[in-house]
Amino acid sequence: MDLLWYLSRIPGARGLWQRYPVGSIPDRVRFGIWPRPHYAYGVNFAADLANNLGLREVCVIEFGVAGGNGLLALEDCAGRIGNHYGVKVHVWGFDAGVGLPLPIDYRDFPHLWGEGDYVMDVAALKARLRSAQLILGDIAETIPEFLQRAGVPPIGFVSFDLDYYSSTTAALKIFEGPQGSRLPRTLCYFDDIIWPEAACHSEYTGELLAIAEYNMAHETCKVAKVANFRWTRAHAAEWNEQIYAHHDFTHPLYNVKLRASEQLHLKP
Repeated sequence: MDLLWYLSRIPGARGLWQRYPVGSIPDRVRFGIWPRPHYAYGVNFAADLANNLGLREVCVIEFGVAGGNGLLALEDCAGRIGNHYGVKVHVWGFDAGVGLPLPIDYRDFPHLWGEGDYVMDVAALKARLRSAQLILGDIAETIPEFLQRAGVPPIGFVSFDLDYYSSTTAALKIFEGPQGSRLPRTLCYFDDIIWPEAACHSEYTGELLAIAEYNMAHETCKVAKVANFRWTRAHAAEWNEQIYAHHDFTHPLYNVKLRASEQLHLKP
């Protein structure tokens, strides 16, 4: 283990580092020294992969903006991390703008959420955004329009925070655009697969059901949990269990070898 790993385990050291976030971008991402470390990791993954593939632009998306704190955090991550890699990270946020719709049935957790929850103050949020773009309306309509836009760079990270099975099913259609609309591997964060406990999350409801149905319907594209991700982190955290990746196995860039790995030689 390296010195930073040991230092980060000194009582109070991580809290101090959070308060005064100094150090390199990769180190801060590695140790989760961000207000929303899952967003920082997702943006870093997207920018790093784009850079490896020789791309100078990439986009990241938040589905379910609500009050807007997450979109502002994503915008901040995009600017700082994108500058580090020399990659322009574009940010889009999708939301109805008027709160949640009516649940379609038990799969949308009507015992937890209902029509009108999470209403957005659109004017207040737009006044605070610097570069992120807000797309308002029914995502069943706004996603196809977005995928047809000219000049939109490939998608590298998506946060799904739509609460409902039905809305998440609609949002996963972001991966049904042409292959050039996404990176070969797109990191995904699913907010509603752990909490609240009263949901009793399972593969028969909510986001987990939407993921399972997407995988059943697509032979060469799969949304899969990143195996053992929690145990590869410098500090394990709850959000580690919410990290997935969209794999497009026939993407023309899927098999491109990334930066050279360390070669192992026989010791003399």
